[in-house]
Amino acid sequence: MLELVAFILGGFLFLSVSAGGGIAWFVSKIFHGSNEGLALLCGGFLVGLLTLDIIPSALKMYQLLEIVLGILIGYIFLVAMHNFLFSSKSRKPSVYLITLALFIHTIPLSLTIGNLLGNSTFNVSITTSTILHHAPEGFALTSAFLSQGKKLIWLFLCFVGLSICFSAFIWIGYHVNLNIKAQSVLLGISIGLIGVTSVKEFILINIRVVPVRLFLTFLLTGYLLSVLFHLWL
Repeated sequence: MLELVAFILGGFLFLSVSAGGGIAWFVSKIFHGSNEGLALLCGGFLVGLLTLDIIPSALKMYQLLEIVLGILIGYIFLVAMHNFLFSSKSRKPSVYLITLALFIHTIPLSLTIGNLLGNSTFNVSITTSTILHHAPEGFALTSAFLSQGKKLIWLFLCFVGLSICFSAFIWIGYHVNLNIKAQSVLLGISIGLIGVTSVKEFILINIRVVPVRLFLTFLLTGYLLSVLFHLWL
């Protein structure tokens, strides 16, 4: 029974991120597929996602010191990845780091849901609402993939992988009680990766590539879209 519930919730998450991805694809058509514009759009959106949703929620639910420790670990990990795996001369944002960050961001949430499954106070409507909050992640991932010119089949596989990860950690959360400190560190790592990557790889790298007016237009549009998602969800 638990496996079925976890599978169903993972399916709902797939639909949620796919809906966000569909919106990102539609928005990309408005900007005529400008890679730099899409990168800035994604950067502005991710900054909005952090400031409006992820960070405020984290501060309410998790421990500040462990979150800060996680952010530091995420930053060190990002620097190490850049030094050993990614070219510093590339003007393309790192889809891989954003993907990894969003996967990690899913873990504390799914563990919490797994812990609640055996609780009489488990509320399906709250869980469904939480899953809908992954639509912005689908938007962010799709914007990143489109801006880097990646094939959409990899985006589809990423959505599937995110759903499987979600279901798997729901199952783990039901059987293993990961303490709040560990979850706080994981969320901090996610925040660190998303924050530094969005600013460095999506925004600053294009500051001299795009005219100032267009730079601000794309950036503010991305942020305003995150505001709309926040109000909608």
